[in-house]
Amino acid sequence: MAFDNTNLYMKLASIELAPVKRVSARRFRIYQSAGKRVLDLVLAVLMLPVLLPIIAIIWLVVRADGGAAFFVQPRVGRNGKVFQCYKFRSMVLDAEGVLERMIASDPAVAHEWHTYQKLTRDPRITTIGRVLRKTSLDELPQIFNVLKGDMSLVGPRPFLPSQKAIYDAAGGEAYYDLRPGVTGLWQVVGRHDTTFANRVRFDEAYGRSCSLMADLSLIFRTAKVVVMRTGN
Repeated sequence: MAFDNTNLYMKLASIELAPVKRVSARRFRIYQSAGKRVLDLVLAVLMLPVLLPIIAIIWLVVRADGGAAFFVQPRVGRNGKVFQCYKFRSMVLDAEGVLERMIASDPAVAHEWHTYQKLTRDPRITTIGRVLRKTSLDELPQIFNVLKGDMSLVGPRPFLPSQKAIYDAAGGEAYYDLRPGVTGLWQVVGRHDTTFANRVRFDEAYGRSCSLMADLSLIFRTAKVVVMRTGN
């Protein structure tokens, strides 16, 4: 079965300009309701023998500064349920405290954080953390979230409970019908230059276009991000 990228990419081309369309009475096809979970489990199990040695090596490197290797943080998941999301720690110890002090002392930092929910030049990121982020390897532990059923390999990127009000105010609905993804439309296409609120457009477009071939296409494009080291 051939996959026609035209419809999906036309949506992506206008995603920043088009108003968010509310999705109601969403009809999930067989893939969306069951096949997607089967794909997650099959691919996750097949990838484990390759990923586990890599995860073990990165764990040892990150632990070298004496801090924890894994960073566990609550994120909003399917149906609004909060789950514990796993990542490799890419920041200095007490990163949250450092951020609070930066926001309090620098208005420019405060504006950038409140707009994008990230910093272009974040001094909290460690040397190994920069490498992990550039290659997206910091998200490898989320394979365990996929196995647990908290996440999918492809879907909207999970956000913090503290970010929920911003996301909801932008009109996001499709997110809550889907498992958050290790990668997704925003991750591949818009992560560098979109505001946090504008992620809603990507999530709504993905919710309308979700299919087996679309997911496989996004997984392939994510692999290119890892190889080309264009993550952030």
